[in-house]
Amino acid sequence: MRMLLKVEMNTETSNDLIRQGAIQGLMREALGRIRPEAAYFTVENGCRTGYFFFDLAETADMPSIAEPFFMRLGAKVHYSPVMNQEEMAEGLSRMSGRG
Repeated sequence: MRMLLKVEMNTETSNDLIRQGAIQGLMREALGRIRPEAAYFTVENGCRTGYFFFDLAETADMPSIAEPFFMRLGAKVHYSPVMNQEEMAEGLSRMSGRG
């Protein structure tokens, strides 16, 4: 299932990791695990925030994906199922004749 993973990083913790030169390694490791089709970084609610679009093979993978962000960044993590344009069209076509 295609998912959006939103990671809102704790500012103090992420500052420390940047000073230590460790945040790039953490991101490389985390992104290597989830292999996102797209990754974007911005600021939200005054915090460094990453948006990662990836395929979640099994829901049992959710803890191993989220825990490094919780434990090493003090992050707030949110998962949302998402679909692309083709999947939206397919879903709408399945509604034909209903209603």
